[in-house]
Amino acid sequence: MNDANLIQTILIYVLPVLFAITVHEAAHGYAARHFGDNTAAMMGRLTLNPLKHIDPVGTVLMPLLLYFATSGAFLFGYAKPVPVQFDRLRNPKRDMVWVALAGPASNFLQALLWALLLIVLALLGIDERFFVQMARAGVLVNLVMWAFNLFPLPPLDGGRILVGLLPWKQAQAVSRIEPYGFFIVMALVIAGVVSSFWLRPLMALGYWIINLLLSPLALLMR
Repeated sequence: MNDANLIQTILIYVLPVLFAITVHEAAHGYAARHFGDNTAAMMGRLTLNPLKHIDPVGTVLMPLLLYFATSGAFLFGYAKPVPVQFDRLRNPKRDMVWVALAGPASNFLQALLWALLLIVLALLGIDERFFVQMARAGVLVNLVMWAFNLFPLPPLDGGRILVGLLPWKQAQAVSRIEPYGFFIVMALVIAGVVSSFWLRPLMALGYWIINLLLSPLALLMR
């Protein structure tokens, strides 16, 4: 990829990525506040300002290094997690499910909105490549975040959802994995397990649901 294409690719993805990580983290904070924990607000993290959620290493440096090291074949990154004190929630075990689910749910909603934008662009006869590719990138980025964060291993959101849904004994056993969870997830990602057995099937389901929800609107355009 030459420099011009690289710059164009970065510009196409930068807005969807910033929206994806910002709304994801803010959604956790708003959900936590709704269920009784105001920690994120007190620390100034209950905001849609992307600068408050960007992690210099996880959001910028790591994706860039991986992009150049693998020629774009493998990308991984993360935002600065919104602080949540689950013991401050009114019903910690139950409410942690909703707080954890808020992030991935916000990504799925954004994917749906980007897909809706694609339909609107077509309806208006706008076929400018940059805007069309950005909308497609928005769908892709958000479905990746939605599916990846639902992987059922703490500290990912799916792991916290699993802990909240399991009986106490099993929940405690799963929660003990959290200090090592990031390294386990990374190993599974590198080995291709997450991509083959989780990401691809779940993303295929996500695309199918979005197509199903938007198909009536697409039919009206014909």
